[in-house]
Amino acid sequence: MASSLAKGAAQQGNPADGGKTFFGHPRGLATLFMTEMWERYSFYGMKALLPLYLIAPGGMNMNPATATAIYSVYMSMVYLLAMPGGWVADRFWGPRKTVIVGGAVVILGHLTLALPSAGFFFAGLALVALGSGLLKANISTMVGHLYSGPTDPRRDGGFTLFYIGINLGAFLAPLSIGTIGEDVNWHIGFALAAVGMALGLTQFLIGTRHLSATSDLVSKPATPEDKAKVLRQGLIWLAVAAVFYVVVVAAGLYTINWALVPLTLAGLFIPVAVLFRMKRDKELTGEEQSKLSGYIWFFVLAAVFWMIYDQNGSTLSIFGEKSTTNQLFGFDFPTSWYQSLNPIFIMALAPVVASAWLWLNKRDKEPSTAVKFASSLGLIGVSFVVFLIPLIDTAANGGRVSPMWLVAVYFVQTVGELCLSPVGLSVTTKMAPAKYGSQMMGVWFLAVTSGDSVTGLLSTAGVDLNTTFAVGVEAAVAVAAGLGIWTARKRIKELMGSVN
Repeated sequence: MASSLAKGAAQQGNPADGGKTFFGHPRGLATLFMTEMWERYSFYGMKALLPLYLIAPGGMNMNPATATAIYSVYMSMVYLLAMPGGWVADRFWGPRKTVIVGGAVVILGHLTLALPSAGFFFAGLALVALGSGLLKANISTMVGHLYSGPTDPRRDGGFTLFYIGINLGAFLAPLSIGTIGEDVNWHIGFALAAVGMALGLTQFLIGTRHLSATSDLVSKPATPEDKAKVLRQGLIWLAVAAVFYVVVVAAGLYTINWALVPLTLAGLFIPVAVLFRMKRDKELTGEEQSKLSGYIWFFVLAAVFWMIYDQNGSTLSIFGEKSTTNQLFGFDFPTSWYQSLNPIFIMALAPVVASAWLWLNKRDKEPSTAVKFASSLGLIGVSFVVFLIPLIDTAANGGRVSPMWLVAVYFVQTVGELCLSPVGLSVTTKMAPAKYGSQMMGVWFLAVTSGDSVTGLLSTAGVDLNTTFAVGVEAAVAVAAGLGIWTARKRIKELMGSVN
């Protein structure tokens, strides 16, 4: 009965809106737009500062390999925790309450990062990752709740506006948080990220009356027995971890890798386990099993893509700090500003790419999903080939190169992202088995976890990904993967059935 009432409320609109809209969309979209914009502002601001703080003499003063490992593990955990974030909302709190708790945890995390201590720094990273996982899984869900269903003609436009909010926050963050962190004080920069999230959470609480009643529902409420089981298992694993690390520290064996390696292995094992469990599900039809097999191809390729792409905040950022002039037309700028390139390219190019697919579709020439993925892998490989040119130059001759080299790399990577990310989201919804329809979006995010975990594992194993050899190998792997899926495109199309 409660579900039916909530559904009706979502379809009829919220009376508290007073008939007002947000560019023709439900008023609640403005609340979610601003919440996500400020959350992404805090996240990307911290992301821009993180690798630079790790290598800075006035920061953690780490070597580039260790900094890359920590950054990669952090990124992988943010996306890994999106799945349990959705589960918490489904079983315990509902999306709205989960977002409120997640926002509060993110604020606490950034404030903890603002404290000048290595122990507080790592605790802050863990809190931000946890809070981001709770938020990421549920904000998009609440956007969907604002519309009457998948057939609502405003739905795609609403998500497009929401996507603009994400990139607007990501664009503004390095320009402000990055500048304050680099030029004034690292910890004040981290604190500014907390202010951004606090603004987002405040306006969410003020505008929450405009959201659908569905956002309060716990779709599959946990029983008291379920809650007791979760608490018991959580305490057992916490006790096991505590005992293990006490023994390691007492034996004098502890290094940072004792924390990083288990997390990278978890980031690789959990996605494989999730897909393996789905493949072994006897309740899936033959057609669903076939589509799932095709989807695994896309998952693996996406992991390769994100392994390279997410180094724009580590390998490329470290190169920008150490080997570029950071000067253009006589104007000096902080290294963190490079992180604003991707969102501004996204906002400029996304309508162009979307229009190109539509133009080709009308002429029955739109590439298949496999070909789009092949293009994305080829482009991400080419971006690292472009990166090799200044990397080889600085390795041979020393000195610094023009920042336009990094601008070119980010541009090529963004075009590759637009060939993969929205396409991957779309194909995930099309190929998901009915039984796992609500879980598959979380599975798609696990591809990011897998890619970043590979980067983290290589770095903890002593591989310096900031060298010409490593960058060359990664470029070759990406191009080879792109050629592989292009060669197998007909076989993959057969597995996909009616999905293009």
